[in-house]
Amino acid sequence: MELYILRHGIAVPHGAPGFDKDSDRPLTPEGVKKTARIAKAMKSMRISCDIILTSPFPRALQTAEIVAKELGMKKNLLLTQHLAVGGDPEQLIEEIQLKHSPKNGIMIVGHEPYLSLLMSVLLSGQANLDITLKKGGLAKLALEELTYGRCATLEWLLTPRAMVRLV
Repeated sequence: MELYILRHGIAVPHGAPGFDKDSDRPLTPEGVKKTARIAKAMKSMRISCDIILTSPFPRALQTAEIVAKELGMKKNLLLTQHLAVGGDPEQLIEEIQLKHSPKNGIMIVGHEPYLSLLMSVLLSGQANLDITLKKGGLAKLALEELTYGRCATLEWLLTPRAMVRLV
């Protein structure tokens, strides 16, 4: 199975007027534009998966919607609180195991440092790998079975700039 891990695009900064709560911050117009280019790159890379799980925070949801539209997966886009800031990676994995049973792959869209911590646990069994996932960055992990702990191999990690150059 393939696990794609995507960090949301460029969002309105913390403390911006009109967005008092972190959970309200959407993508900026530049973030929308760059995310659309990243989604086109993902399509050109022939990325496919069974479902896309996303944080319900607007910046992640918008990112996931742009990608789902480009990949023709709008019906396969689902929200989960376990990907929100402060979510629990163990509960996310349990939710995937119990509710989703992906055959080919899954994409998750969320936030830092959550995503890097999750990748660290899946790659090494510990939460101390120093991984940087830039806004709009995408990682691909290969695994036989998704469990909380060391179960995956990193196939690649791409910056947004690298992906956009593919289009």
